[in-house]
Amino acid sequence: MSTNFLEELAAEWYEYQGYFIRCNVLVGKRSAGGHECELDVVAFHPQTRHLVHVEASMDATSWEEREKRYKRKFEAGIKYIPELFTGLLNGGEPIEQIALLVFSTKGVEKMLGGGKLVHVSELLHQIVNHFTGFRMIKKQAPEQFPVLRAIQFTTEYRRELFKP
Repeated sequence: MSTNFLEELAAEWYEYQGYFIRCNVLVGKRSAGGHECELDVVAFHPQTRHLVHVEASMDATSWEEREKRYKRKFEAGIKYIPELFTGLLNGGEPIEQIALLVFSTKGVEKMLGGGKLVHVSELLHQIVNHFTGFRMIKKQAPEQFPVLRAIQFTTEYRRELFKP
């Protein structure tokens, strides 16, 4: 389990959908020690062969600083992700790269550092829509997904929770 809420949310959502997940992966081991960078969430779906790299942040730094940081992380992802799933990848699978942010102007920017910019409200909307499609009595998010379970409970009882 990740200690960063956005990373945990993304990791749970992809794992819930059947992806193999790697979180907080240090890549690019340096000969003098340390690593080139850390990748927040990498997800691979074995049936669809879909490969996703999510970098999540709640920072409020300048767009210029974000652009540099995400570009570096996404370039490292392209370079190192294939070796994270040795034996599972055929080679050459495209990597969908997502910058998951809380503090950004929704809809203004579409890309960040070469990856698709997704506002957390878009991801939450997708998750809530999924859980709105059925009652909890029919299908519950498994216990290993506490964040998704909390969203499912909130979705199930939204009428009682948000009474005027």
